[in-house]
Amino acid sequence: MIHYMRADRTSAVPKNAAVRGGPAVATGPDSVVCVVDDDESIRRSLARNMRAACLVLDVRLPGASGLDLQTALREANRAMPTIFIAGFGNVPMSVQAMKGGAIDFLQKPFDENDLLSAVERALARGRQARAERAERLIIQRRFDTLTRCEREVLGLVVAGLLNKQIAFTLGAAEKTVKIHRGRVMHKMQVESVADLVRITQRIGIEPSKTS
Repeated sequence: MIHYMRADRTSAVPKNAAVRGGPAVATGPDSVVCVVDDDESIRRSLARNMRAACLVLDVRLPGASGLDLQTALREANRAMPTIFIAGFGNVPMSVQAMKGGAIDFLQKPFDENDLLSAVERALARGRQARAERAERLIIQRRFDTLTRCEREVLGLVVAGLLNKQIAFTLGAAEKTVKIHRGRVMHKMQVESVADLVRITQRIGIEPSKTS
């Protein structure tokens, strides 16, 4: 879906991170392009050409700037792949935009192919980000099913310790450690320590420190 709106409608960031207002053109069930510009002809022209899930944002807007909106979205944890367009941009603006995660910073008048190319990159980044978030959620849900003892064993397994070393560290029987380790591998749905290390890193689980 494409939303295009006047720049003076951007003072608040909606909960769904899509900018409301003005007509919308449906392009797919999971794709949204938000065009924010104070020039209606620009909004309508871009809306006709967009087929993406990103935010096309003018740098200079009445009131809060496009850079302010980018920051607000990021701080609200609703960041979107963003393409900035500017009639009178400068190097500091472009640097700030790119450091904030912008896909591109285009000067008006820009070539339509350059914009569409930037949108394709935004689509790719958006798809990757959604896939990574979904994977982290699945891994976290698996981790949440582990008991306290299983989490202790997991931390030592990804640290590279053998069962007998884990048993010594925890003051437990090696047989008990073997059982916990098997449950960890089953609940985390992995078949090797390498896979366990990889997926736990995705949710920020660090190997347990050993002396």
